Amino acid sequence: MTTSLTLAPWSEPGLDLLHRQNTPELTEHLGGVESAEQVRRRHERYLAMTDGQMFLLLLGGRAAGSVGYWPHTWQEQDVYETGYAVLPEYQGRGLAVQAVLLCAQRAAQQGVLPWLHAFPSAAHQASNAVCRRAGFELLGEVAFEYPPGHPIRSNNWRLPLTG
Repeated sequence: MTTSLTLAPWSEPGLDLLHRQNTPELTEHLGGVESAEQVRRRHERYLAMTDGQMFLLLLGGRAAGSVGYWPHTWQEQDVYETGYAVLPEYQGRGLAVQAVLLCAQRAAQQGVLPWLHAFPSAAHQASNAVCRRAGFELLGEVAFEYPPGHPIRSNNWRLPLTG
């Protein structure tokens, strides 16, 4: 029996998911582990999003990770940015690729911007492989900040949301 991945709008169970994702392993390329207060504030931001959307990745009704899109101005152009995370026990199954593609469909349907960009750390091989497998175009390595105030070298990946 195959259980399919679905996206559900961000909701209260997301707070537990964010705490489960807040590990050295999963935050190594994202500025490190956050305090409980930072996790709570992130959850509240996700709940309050009106321009873009965060989703829970559900596999057989269980939260397996998160994905979302939000507006971002990149090189003087308005685009959507995406981010994604899959809990370790669900990794290696292609779920992140499926989630990013489902998220791109939602951004194309609900949004108004033509591009979805991802900016994974250049050193994060698995996250870059997600972009490659999802059909994003690699535009090159760039200076980026994530979280704000934390400079990193990222790859700039782009996926068209139209045509």
